[in-house]
Order: sequence, then C-alpha cells, then structure tokens
Amino acid sequence: MITRSRRNTAIGLALTAVMLFPVYWMVNVSLTPQQDMRKDPPDLIPLHPTFAGYRAVLNDQLPYLGVSLLIGLGTVAATLTLAAPAGYALAKLRPRGAGVVGLLLLVAQMIPGIVMAMGFYGIFLNLGIMNTWWGLIVADSTLAVPFGVMIFAAFMSGIPEELMSAARIDGANVWRTFRSIALPVSRNAVVTVALFSFLWAWSDFVFANTLDGGGDMRPITLGIYRYIGNNNQEWNAIMATAVVASIPATVLLVLAQRYVAAGVTSGAVKD
Repeated sequence: MITRSRRNTAIGLALTAVMLFPVYWMVNVSLTPQQDMRKDPPDLIPLHPTFAGYRAVLNDQLPYLGVSLLIGLGTVAATLTLAAPAGYALAKLRPRGAGVVGLLLLVAQMIPGIVMAMGFYGIFLNLGIMNTWWGLIVADSTLAVPFGVMIFAAFMSGIPEELMSAARIDGANVWRTFRSIALPVSRNAVVTVALFSFLWAWSDFVFANTLDGGGDMRPITLGIYRYIGNNNQEWNAIMATAVVASIPATVLLVLAQRYVAAGVTSGAVKD
C-alpha cells in the first residue's frame, strides 16, 4: 500500500518534470543539428549532438552577455545602496510618515513596467541618454528598490532591540549601528534583495527594448530577440543562447536558496 508521503512525493516529482520539460527541450534543441530540426517525430534526445549553436553564442552573443552582467551587477549595487538604509530607517528609526512611505512602496510595485517604460522613454530622450547601460541600471532599479526596502524593513524589524540598545550604550551612532549591527545580522535579506535585483535586471526586456536607441550596449534579452529576427531558422543557436543566458540565474538560485529561506535573526541572541 502506497503511503501518503510517497504519493505526495510522486505527485511532486511528476509536476516538477512537467515544469522542467521546456528547459530540457531547450537544451535538447540547442544540441540538435540543423538538418534534424524538422524531423517528425522529433528526437527526444539528441542522437547526433552538435555544439555549433554554442559556438555561435560565443561569436555573436558574448558582448550582450557582458552588457547584461554589467547591468545586473550595477542594479544590485544601486538597490542595496538605497534600499538597505531606507529599510533600516523604516524599521528602527520610525520616522514620521513611515506608513505613507510603506503605502507608496506598495503602489510602486503595482505600476506595470510598460507604463514606467513609457515615462522613462520621454525622460531619457530629453536628456539624451538613450541606449546607455547606466540608464538601464536606473530603470531596473526603480523596480528593485521598492521591493528591497520592504524586504529590509520586514527583516530588520525583527532584530532584537537588545542588540540596538547595546550598540547605543557602547557609543555607536545611527550609521555605526546600521553598518556594524543591523546590516551583518540582515545577511539573508541582503542576499534575497541582491538575488531578485539581479534576476530582474538580467531578464528585463521591456525597459531594454523601450530604451534601446540602436547602439551596441544591448543586454542578452535584446540579443536573443534580434537573433531570432535575423536568423529565425537557426533554432539550435537560438536555444543555445537561451541556455547560456539561463546559467547565471540558475547558479545564483541554487547557491542563494538557503539564504532566502533562512530566518534573518536566527542565532543573533542566545537565551
């Protein structure tokens, strides 16, 4: 007789296989030779694998990957620089109007990205900063910073007051308390905000496509889009580009999952 736990495990594995099948098929197509692309039925595994698509990635898409990496890391730096102090202020300093600020942060999360992109288009066009990597960092940060502030505020509100009081007794000012006490204890929040900020910037297409002025500083999402438009028959190269573009996000998710799930103040105070 199958126990309930085994049945739940089997259902979970089946659902996981269904959800991951598109990823597997992407890898399969990236290794399939061009002449086998229209086979009916298609091969479930690449019988004659080829790495021509990955060679095309290195030849054509490598600059786009570098731009995406630059934009992603820049967005992470900008988000952490702005969101961590703001979250600490809302959680521990409790300034006047903190509730209104929290409401505005929620409203900012509800605004569709395409609406913000249209606003940025007019601003960037007037300032003459279309198709700049740092312009995309600013645009992507507008999505990541409100999320980061709310995460930091929620995490830092759980820091025991005993830690903050001990720092003040030792003569630490507000900045020193934030830098030496609140920020190290909030390591899990830092990793969470950094991870999601990077993933948003790495996968952004709306801002990149709207604010692209036709120059060379294009992220990988636009690189794939342009590649499909120019080479819509070379699906192994297109899928190889998608596989390579997915690797950084996959690695980060695997490495950071325990920090995202962990409690922020575990072990900070001993009973």
